[in-house]
Amino acid sequence: MEIMTDYFEVFGLPRKLQIDLAALQQSFYELSRRHHPDFHQGAAADAQARALEASALVNRAYRTLRDPIARVEYLIALEEGRELREETTAKARAPMDLLAEMLEVQEALEEAKASGLTERAADHLRAEKQRLVDRHQAETDALVAAAPEWDAVVDAGGERKFLLERFKQRLATRAYLRTVIDDLTQAIGGSEEQDVAHRRH
Repeated sequence: MEIMTDYFEVFGLPRKLQIDLAALQQSFYELSRRHHPDFHQGAAADAQARALEASALVNRAYRTLRDPIARVEYLIALEEGRELREETTAKARAPMDLLAEMLEVQEALEEAKASGLTERAADHLRAEKQRLVDRHQAETDALVAAAPEWDAVVDAGGERKFLLERFKQRLATRAYLRTVIDDLTQAIGGSEEQDVAHRRH
């Protein structure tokens, strides 16, 4: 397996969560031009291959770092020394109280399906879904809001493990909530875009 290339290093950035997105975009444009295969057509085959690989790396790094949640997920993988697509042996689980709560929601969903999903049941499930969508957004906001705390620990050379565990817990919670939200969406209709629009009004 290849050693994972540090996406932060691709753009000359420290391993922090707060990023100047305008500067990141500018660096992306500059690196994209530098490594674009069209500018290396007259080079030897191995040089062209390296340029193509570098161009792909720049694109992957930019897509990851410009998104605050993908940035956190990548940072965890980087800190744990694994590829992003690999499972960590210390993967966090959703909290037990959340699992119990979501089990109740799933049971209500199954009961509604069994009874033919009356309008009253559908209204109840829509309300539950909106509650979970709002909770999912709250977990997202909390992850983004923790960026300054992480950066301060990095600057101070402090212990990072407790923050990584907190990030992993919130990511696990988001993932579990998303699964239940998707189940509700499939049962009662609607989409994530509608959820967001509803939340804004």
